[in-house]
Amino acid sequence: MASRLLLVLALCVGCSPCIGREAAPTQPRVRCWASRYPIAVDCIWTLPASPLPTRPTSFIATYRLGVAAHGESRPCLQLTPEATSCTIPDVQMFSMVPYILNVTAVQPRGTSSSFVPFVPEHIIKPDPPEGVRLSPIPGQRLWVQWEPPRSWPFPETFSLKYWIRYKHHRSARFRQVGPIEATSFTLRALRPQAKYCIQVAAQDLTDYGEVSDWSLPATASMILDK
Repeated sequence: MASRLLLVLALCVGCSPCIGREAAPTQPRVRCWASRYPIAVDCIWTLPASPLPTRPTSFIATYRLGVAAHGESRPCLQLTPEATSCTIPDVQMFSMVPYILNVTAVQPRGTSSSFVPFVPEHIIKPDPPEGVRLSPIPGQRLWVQWEPPRSWPFPETFSLKYWIRYKHHRSARFRQVGPIEATSFTLRALRPQAKYCIQVAAQDLTDYGEVSDWSLPATASMILDK
């Protein structure tokens, strides 16, 4: 009996260093997009939820041009080491060589990294258009005006195209028109005295990347022609 007890104690002592051992942090989930093309690429990341108590986490974000391991790495600009976002400035345009972003989570229990390749033109996504304005005009028409997103730095050089979606207050579905290369458009054959909801989205004129989210909705009531 005494020998069996000693064996159990020995096993417990042997396992004691493992009690409370924590796994290395999970890999950050990273997303990058170019809403300020070609000025910068912005990236954000999150850590998957962990059942373990949270510990202070800092991040090291770097990038390089090209997949070769010996390529020169530069810092992706963070406000603080704890920030979960960074900015890559001075984007090299129309390069066939992808950027590689490396985000490393640093915790007392260890480190874990995510590598994200991208080509800037492929991740263009403008912010939504701004200042959508509606003006009812005779003939059951509605003049829609808007501005490019202020975050899009060179709208005259890197032009955008737009889509409009609209519906009257009794409809469950939107109708859509576009693409439109101007920043105004006249909707025609609308219902008299109906209230309409209008939103506008933007995309790079040359079809790079993806369409923006829809703008904030604007509403207008049609006038009854006399």
